[in-house]
Amino acid sequence: MTAQQNTQPVSLPQNVILEDRKRLSVSGVSDVDNFDERSVTVYTTLGELSVRGAQLHITSLNIETGELSLEGQVDALLYALDRPQSGGFFSRMFR
Repeated sequence: MTAQQNTQPVSLPQNVILEDRKRLSVSGVSDVDNFDERSVTVYTTLGELSVRGAQLHITSLNIETGELSLEGQVDALLYALDRPQSGGFFSRMFR
């Protein structure tokens, strides 16, 4: 009898911390799709996360550890479950 191997990828835990609607920290980030002053869209272990607001800017991003920090006026956080098959912004940039 052969041992079954688990083929599902290990899922990193995800935390979303919003401080005073001005500072956002997200863990479990796997890729950044797009960003500008009004929106930031990232792929996380729990699906696509869109952040909407004003004067948004990414203060730190580490894809290896899955950590993202941004500042600005955060008006909305929205999750979508399906991740598109194409790569994100950084995947396209470094091809």
